[in-house]
Amino acid sequence: MPRQYCTFWLGDLLFGIPVEHVQEVIMPQSMTPVPLVSESIRGLMNLRGQIMAVIDLRRCMALQDDSPMIRLKSVNVIVRTQTETLSFLVDRAGDVLDVEESQFEQPPATLHGISADVLRGVYKLDARLLHALDVDALIRQYIKASDGGDA
Repeated sequence: MPRQYCTFWLGDLLFGIPVEHVQEVIMPQSMTPVPLVSESIRGLMNLRGQIMAVIDLRRCMALQDDSPMIRLKSVNVIVRTQTETLSFLVDRAGDVLDVEESQFEQPPATLHGISADVLRGVYKLDARLLHALDVDALIRQYIKASDGGDA
């Protein structure tokens, strides 16, 4: 049975989150900076009366900051779990993709760092890899970062 992922780009890497966790994808909103938190937490935003943290996934994944021109196309992926609603700031939106479990591979054991903590695995697509993110692990990283730990 195929699984659906809401996809987005960080640089030239394609990432995805299971669609059941994605509330919506919106253009960037104004944010209020939060002092004394990890640099991966860009600030707080108000989405129709709901205050939520904005997590910069590029910084969270320890990817080098790209040119400001790429950031002009950035979008917010609003993610909802049973306990949290937050926004992931990404470089640009992708499509909703159906993937088969037969295309899935676990991340290599040699992968280290935060990416290993939040990467569920990869799906081999025709022209590229889809990096499947673990939303619960990303939320744990956010909580750790907001408590003053490193993200």
